[in-house]
Amino acid sequence: MKPKKHTFAICAYKESPHLETCIQSVVKQNAYSNIIMCTSTPSDFLSNLANAYDIPLFIREGKSDIQDDWNFCCEKAQTEWVTVTHQDDIYDENYAKELLLEISKEPNAIMAFTDYLPIKNGRIGTDLNSRMKRLFRTPMRFKVLRHNKFFKKYFQGFGNAISCPSVAYNKSLINGKVFTSPLKFALDWDTFVKFAGYNEPFIYIHKKLFYYRIHEEATSKSFTENNIRVNDEMYMFRQFWPNWLIKIGFKLYQRSYKTYD
Repeated sequence: MKPKKHTFAICAYKESPHLETCIQSVVKQNAYSNIIMCTSTPSDFLSNLANAYDIPLFIREGKSDIQDDWNFCCEKAQTEWVTVTHQDDIYDENYAKELLLEISKEPNAIMAFTDYLPIKNGRIGTDLNSRMKRLFRTPMRFKVLRHNKFFKKYFQGFGNAISCPSVAYNKSLINGKVFTSPLKFALDWDTFVKFAGYNEPFIYIHKKLFYYRIHEEATSKSFTENNIRVNDEMYMFRQFWPNWLIKIGFKLYQRSYKTYD
């Protein structure tokens, strides 16, 4: 067996009805990857699933927190590259294969991410939100721009165009913790902007290799309802644009929140 370079670190929380489907999607990959499961909410439900699929289960002590939980996933991965796998989502069987192919071509990349499709009401399809984000990612299709700090940052200035669970991080190039943001909702977006300031390039795999589940219990929905999302995203937009322009554009941007209606 070839030595493994990449880990799917499944971030498990409580008892998601979608977790086993997520596990099956990473188990059935067409390339070698480690698989681990991490949680701050241990239960028989999680232990039984981990045992059923022969996946190591790591338990983090302390209160559940998205950033702490994600960093714990990264710490427990024993490979150079790690994908923090969200329990509700699904990975195409070629995700790891395509990822490993691209990082073999660009081994000094700081992170890699893919295109994706949303799943809503059990249907895989597309929507205006995902189409717009695909448009925003267009500059990253050009390898020369993936090395440019300006373009790596400013393609993100129209909103978070990267789906966090599609991302693999190169731990060997990151000093300390992967996630260091003060934000609660937009900590992934803040992290991607931070990495844009690194000299190392991004990798964008322009293939739909990941399926993002939209549902009523999603964390994104709860953060939208309690205004944490609005506050975090305003914070992020101020890193790119003046306040007068944000006031004009943010109302239009908020239409993307209808994804959860």
